[in-house]
This record gives sequence, structure tokens and C-alpha cells, in this order.
Amino acid sequence: MIGIDWWLKPVLALLCVVSSFAQISCAKEETYAEDIGYNIDQPYVFKVPKYFPEPIEMPSNPMTQAGVELGRHLFYEPLLSGNKKVSCATCHHPDKAFSDGLVLSNTGISGRPLERHSPAIFNLVWTDSGFFWDGGSTNLESQAFAPLTHPDEMGIHFPEMTVRLASIPQYVDMFQWAFKESPTAVGVAKALAQFQRSVVSADAPYDRYRRGENPLALGHSALRGLRLVQQKCGSCHSGELFTDNRYHNNGLDSSFTDDSHEEVYFGRYRISRNPADMGAFKTPSLRNVMVSAPYMHDGRLTSIVEVFEHYRSGVQPGTYTDRRLYQANGRPGIALTDEEVRDMIAFLHSLTDNIFLNNPQYANPYKTQ
Repeated sequence: MIGIDWWLKPVLALLCVVSSFAQISCAKEETYAEDIGYNIDQPYVFKVPKYFPEPIEMPSNPMTQAGVELGRHLFYEPLLSGNKKVSCATCHHPDKAFSDGLVLSNTGISGRPLERHSPAIFNLVWTDSGFFWDGGSTNLESQAFAPLTHPDEMGIHFPEMTVRLASIPQYVDMFQWAFKESPTAVGVAKALAQFQRSVVSADAPYDRYRRGENPLALGHSALRGLRLVQQKCGSCHSGELFTDNRYHNNGLDSSFTDDSHEEVYFGRYRISRNPADMGAFKTPSLRNVMVSAPYMHDGRLTSIVEVFEHYRSGVQPGTYTDRRLYQANGRPGIALTDEEVRDMIAFLHSLTDNIFLNNPQYANPYKTQ
């Protein structure tokens, strides 16, 4: 959609060339951009540890400081919802690693509970296998359209959304700086994607230990837990991201039905139609796991202790249950002693990144202005 100020573009461009007053005005716009914390012409540069993978680039939506900052504003903007009360941050809280602490959120525009648990949001710039619990969206740009339009989430109609944004001078400026265009639905999706890719967690006590900055950042119990996590959980929660970003049936259920008529309980099978993917859901990262309860795609496990109990004795055997969850004797589940569980939980605490959880670059800009 063309914004309501389209006819002003050639006029303003001409005035900026021939009028000294307009030159001063344009300079003020640049100063304003700098005042709110970024250079509108600069690409966004990631600062991540050397032992992390290289961030995955999106050539069709290159990240810039202006795009990321626009995305941050839009992430916290309730005008993106039909009732002007719900934003992306309604279900994704920074202090909970951008999860919401609810089993199934009912904070959307309809007040009805959703059918899946709100996932944490961080380190998504390394995701190359789809988004949502079942990978139903191929990239963050297309992913944004689902919660924006869903009648139980934000329930916005795009023409109305763009008119709202185009009526706010600051957003008109920010869209021009980021994309050289007036507010559009595509621009909203691209900006939200850029902001979410910028959200990185890489400064937990484990990272300070890993980088050699503080050899004592992990105690003896946590060090034992690190080895156990690598040994017992590393086939899925792998690498420095502590996820393989793939899909697994972890034995939560032994049978699958379609009560919702949207196949939300079928997991990855809903997308791939591969029978091996029945009941398979994306592996979440173990980073910040201690602040992002409840757990699993439907939030059914309320504590980390319940998670360990599931893997020790609750794994349901079945045709689709991941074979990695079977012991050598054919018994389902992971063999763990109570002491091993305590050590692993101690290590999981070392993956809580308080710098990330309190990073002002990811915070609500409307509370800091």
C-alpha cells in the first residue's frame, strides 16, 4: 500500500536541494536519528563469540541499524493489533528470554487460549530450518504475518495497520530511514524480522567460562553437569547454541488426534507429511531455560524437575518416538541418577544470561524515552 504522504516525497526532495531552510531541516532529521541511538546508513554488525557459528544472512532483507531499531519499536507497538492493546511483547517478555511464563497464552485480542506455548526468542539468526514449533514458516519475515493476523493473537487488517503507522510522523521517518518507503505490511514484517535476528544471548556464566574470562564461573557441580548434558542431551541440544534446530518426537504422547482440525498436535508432520515427523517438534535451546518455564510445545511441564522426570521415566514408547530416547536395553527414557540431575540443573543455571535478559537494546523503547 502507498502511504498517505507519497505526494510529499518529490516536493521534499526538491526543497532539500534548492532551499537552505530545507537543508537545515534535513540535517535535523539526521540528528534526530542519531539522538535515538543509531546511524541510519550503517549495516547492523553482530558481536558474538568466536566459538559461535557465523550468523546466517538474509540477502532479501539485509540488516541495518535503522531496520533493527524500527523493528524494536514495532515489536512493542500495540497499534499493530486490532484493539490497539496487544503487541508482540505481550507474549514475549525480555526478562523471560522473550517467552511469557504461561502454559497457553490467553493475552491476545480474543482472550481465548492459544493451542501452543509461546516460545522464547533469541539466537534466531542461526535458525535455518523453519520457525514455529513445527517449522511452518520458512523465515522470520513470513512468520510475522501469522501472529499479526491471527484472530486470537493480534487480529490486525493490514490496510488499517499501515494507515495507523502512516499517521505517526516518527514511524514515517523510521520507515524512510530503514527501507526508503512509507509504512507497508511488508516493511513491518521485514523490520520485525531484523529486530528478532538481532536478539542474541551469548554472555551467560558458561560463556565467560568458555571464553576463559572466568575459569571459576562454573562450580564443580555445574562442570559435572556440563559433561552430562553433552553426553546425555547433546544429540539434540547440540553445539554452542544448545539446539540442533531440528524436529524430534520426544515421547510426550503415544497417540495423536486432530481435535483442533488444524493438526497442531501432529507437529512437523503437519508441514512435511512425512510419517516419521508425526509428533515431532522443534528442539528449544537450553540457554536461558531456567527463566523460560513452562516447557514443551504445549507448556504441559511446569518445572525443570518435571522435564527431567519425563526424560527419566515418562517417555512414551511408540512408532514415532525418537530412537535416541531408547536405552541400549530397549527401555524408553534416559538413565539418570538423582545426583546427575542435580548436577545438570546446576549447569543449566549457568546458561542464564542476565546481561541478555536486561539488555536495553532489546527493551521497550517507549519506557526508556
